[in-house]
Amino acid sequence: MENLSFFFQAMVYLGAAIVMVPIAHRLGLGSVLGYLLAGILIGPSFFGWVGEEGEHLLHFAEFGVVMMLFVIGLELEIDLLLKLKNWLIGLGGLQVLVTTLFFTGISYLFTNHWKASLAIGMILSLSSTAIVLQTLKEKGLMKAVSGQASFSVLLFQDMAVIPMLAIFPFLIPHDQVLGDSHSSSLIAHLPAWLRTVLISACILSIVFLGKFALNPLFRVIAKTGLREIFTAASLLLVIGISLLMTSIGLSQALGTFLAGVVLASSEFRHELESDIEPFKGLLLGLFFISVGSSMEVALVLSSPGKILLVVAMMMIGKTIILFVLGKLFSFPKDQNLYFSLALSQVGEFAFVLFSFSEQNGILDKNTVSLLVAAVAISMAMTPIFLLLYEKLYLPKLATNSQSSRKQDHIENEENPVIIAGFGKFGNMLGRFLRGSGIHLTVLDYDADRVEMLRKFDFKVYFGDATRYELLLGAGAEKAKLMICALDSYEKQVELIHTVKKHFPNLKILARAGDREEAYELKSLGADSVFRETRETAVEMGIEALKSLGFRSYQAKKAALTFLDHDTQTFEELYKHRNDRKTYISLAKQRTAELERLMKVDTVKDISENSDIWGILADDELPVS
Repeated sequence: MENLSFFFQAMVYLGAAIVMVPIAHRLGLGSVLGYLLAGILIGPSFFGWVGEEGEHLLHFAEFGVVMMLFVIGLELEIDLLLKLKNWLIGLGGLQVLVTTLFFTGISYLFTNHWKASLAIGMILSLSSTAIVLQTLKEKGLMKAVSGQASFSVLLFQDMAVIPMLAIFPFLIPHDQVLGDSHSSSLIAHLPAWLRTVLISACILSIVFLGKFALNPLFRVIAKTGLREIFTAASLLLVIGISLLMTSIGLSQALGTFLAGVVLASSEFRHELESDIEPFKGLLLGLFFISVGSSMEVALVLSSPGKILLVVAMMMIGKTIILFVLGKLFSFPKDQNLYFSLALSQVGEFAFVLFSFSEQNGILDKNTVSLLVAAVAISMAMTPIFLLLYEKLYLPKLATNSQSSRKQDHIENEENPVIIAGFGKFGNMLGRFLRGSGIHLTVLDYDADRVEMLRKFDFKVYFGDATRYELLLGAGAEKAKLMICALDSYEKQVELIHTVKKHFPNLKILARAGDREEAYELKSLGADSVFRETRETAVEMGIEALKSLGFRSYQAKKAALTFLDHDTQTFEELYKHRNDRKTYISLAKQRTAELERLMKVDTVKDISENSDIWGILADDELPVS
């Protein structure tokens, strides 16, 4: 029966994740919130499919956070950590110190006990490593200012847990006996100097093993050709370091992170990362589900006002402190706001410290229950707040920052070509035309890009290219050609509308992201539409054919056949774009025809033309 119970619990956890995470991801809420919602639904407060074991699983699933820090360590190098030293020590240290003092003072107003207040202050100063780093990785922000600053603060918080664990026993009331929760350290009974020596020796041993011993060991294992043995070795490394750190009273996450950093330059770095990743993902998901299932929804519903007030005080207080510190370190406003909101929740280690505090009489059961519920809610609210910030406030912030600069006043330009948008596509095109001796007028709405381009002597003007006045000043009445290369498809549509309405004699060349966009821009009146990846893909195709044994002229002739056929197909399909049935049928016919043409060209004897094809240059390919 116990085996059946285990499999039932596994089915419940996996089923809840499979249902809720895709829904949350589809709604743009992120996977973290999906896991939390799954845990709430299967927990005692709703369906009741899991009970108290959710809290026990929480401690087991915390190993997912340990694995995540190991993987992050593998992606870093010592040089990067040295670059982040100011944020790591300065920003991280100030955040922990100021936040601890702030919440200690607030708590003292309610409890009038300095020991309990200090415990609460230290616990609430921590943020969720799992939620923040997972969210930043999903958003691709790990290398942004907000991502690097968040990582620096979280890493310092992990290091700060060590002195916190040392301080907490001194906060226990005199009539209490130290509980078992703090007895995992094997060296706690030793003198302080000896503990320091042993801790230093353990850390140095991890660095030594990572530098000199692990690579030869992994090389021997890799030679066996057994993937599962390498996976077992990867898990053994993480588990072994975690047990070593626990035995000396240090943070497991900090130890495995250090091992990851040491192995970052290893030849087996990517293999280790790929082996650990699946276990890390599952355990992190289990951790978030356990947090959700352990939430006391009944307590929240019985006193919602009190708990929501506590949540608001925690999150608003931390956000303000973080934002002020971000200003001190000169973060850009948008990055600073994201950084402040991302770290505004309380971290997963709070559950461990609250449990220790309750067992040893530092905090009473009611206070712990209230704060645990508030912490879980703060963790659940973070992805929602970040989503609202991205969807509602960030676009407005970007618009305000751009509109804060006035559009450049343009004297009547008379250049034959106007380029609207000087991003990756427009930049390449502009340099090509300029190198060919063509005089250009460039319009762009990115102030930083305009300033940079002016340093390279480009005649670039800041402003919204869709506005009639700006186009008029740029010389649209006398220009021969308008090149629409704006990054935003919606702006491209608006620009073509404006040009066709006010400057009907101006020829329009437009960039499109894909075939559907190309159809739409052509229907709006663009004279020629160019799909930005078309020629690049064909160029790569030529190299692929040559690598597979085709002669150069054969590969180039195949490319010409394809491009010519694709141009004709585009024009034919454009006429039937609104009739999906005819469109699909015609597309199938054209695809079959292309395959036939390519086969004929492959087997055809073209030796009489080999000299011509052999010297045909890549830039002679037709474009469309």
